[in-house]
Amino acid sequence: MNQQVASIRLGLYIVLLSLFFGVGLGVVFGVAEDGVQDWIKEGVAQHPTLHDDKSTAKIWRYAQRAHFHSMGVAAAAAGLLGILALTGMRRKIKTVTSLLIGLGCLYPMSWFSMFLLAPSMGREAAHHALITELFTRVGVGALLLGMVLLGVHLVTGVLGDTSE
Repeated sequence: MNQQVASIRLGLYIVLLSLFFGVGLGVVFGVAEDGVQDWIKEGVAQHPTLHDDKSTAKIWRYAQRAHFHSMGVAAAAAGLLGILALTGMRRKIKTVTSLLIGLGCLYPMSWFSMFLLAPSMGREAAHHALITELFTRVGVGALLLGMVLLGVHLVTGVLGDTSE
């Protein structure tokens, strides 16, 4: 069992970080939701030319999406890593696949970056900010590539351990 987990350890670390992040956001929302919403309102009020009547609610929704996606993507990634651990995929490819699946947990950070940036730069600019785009593209791209590698192996046996 230790060898099965060792090859996916890096992906598991990333998934655990994402779970902690998601739970942490939930705790912050539970303890200080009004404070978070006040922070959004203050940012919107300081930059009125960048915002419309929907900005405060939409920016709050970005924070919620960061929480929801962090938990959901991490849970899905944990399941995929569990399947990956049980496969006969070559160890190095398994490690790379694990890393790719784990990096999928960067996607929720795009919602978090939009939440942090939007009050001061506007929703559209936050959506297209370099950091937001980077989190989105790396997170989604890595997760999809990791899923493809796992799927190809499961369906065809390609990438399997040749020593067996």
